[in-house]
Amino acid sequence: MELKYFKLIKTIVEEGSIANATERLFLTQSALSHQLRDLEGRLGFKVFNRTRNKWELTQEGTELYKLANKLFSAMDEGFSAIKHIKEGSKGSIKLSAECQSFFHGIPKFVQKMGMLYPEITIDFALGATHQTISQVLSNEIDLAIVTSKPTSEDLESIKVFEDEIFAVVHKENHLNNLDHLEAGDFSNIHLLINSFPLEGVAVYEHFLKPNGIYPIKISAIPFTEITLSMINANMGIMCAPKWQLSSFKLSKELAFKRIGKNGLKRKHYLVVQKKQRHKKYMHDFISSFEEEFLEI
Repeated sequence: MELKYFKLIKTIVEEGSIANATERLFLTQSALSHQLRDLEGRLGFKVFNRTRNKWELTQEGTELYKLANKLFSAMDEGFSAIKHIKEGSKGSIKLSAECQSFFHGIPKFVQKMGMLYPEITIDFALGATHQTISQVLSNEIDLAIVTSKPTSEDLESIKVFEDEIFAVVHKENHLNNLDHLEAGDFSNIHLLINSFPLEGVAVYEHFLKPNGIYPIKISAIPFTEITLSMINANMGIMCAPKWQLSSFKLSKELAFKRIGKNGLKRKHYLVVQKKQRHKKYMHDFISSFEEEFLEI
């Protein structure tokens, strides 16, 4: 039974007659009468007992009217839920990362998000990356990409991927002769990093510092292209995951050396306030982020 017939029955009951229902249904009285005859012919029973001035539902018609009310009520609830979901899909996300170099891989993802979810606005928060957790807690940013799981009960951490950091050296550098690098091998090298403080540099925080090693020279260079040029001139080394350099044209004179016998591996987490996690636009962003960086 088509929905238009339920609407016809409901409107006739509420308006009192076909004549009164024409305006609400935007059809002529003749067209509505034809629909009602067609319906009763298909059903095999009368829906209304009608006289000149009075339209009353038959017993069968009463059941159809009850069903019509249930159908339209369910539809209203459904569309209301859809509207709520759609409104929840709108939002603005300010994203930061404890490692500035991570932003090399983010713009392409943001471009894809703009196509899939045009109602989500994404902004980057650069600077003071070592304070990302406190910034999430103070609502300065909405999401942070970190490599250490925070302990605050107000935050939720979602593991998104794991990578490995390598030392990038010139092939003529003496470190290239080693099977892998130990902490002591960094004592007399020029370490090129993206930015200070050192607490935000993974190789220092998770490998050199625990072993009491401090390189003889450390330089902060915010531009990866310049860092790679210096390494190509054998003027220092950098430490980075291979995916971070995938968008750069690397010289054939460069080599990747494993840090530690088992490699220097780290986990990456998206951190968000628990009270923000349930929002649909936040859920859509996190799900897409997990899918995008799954293969790293």
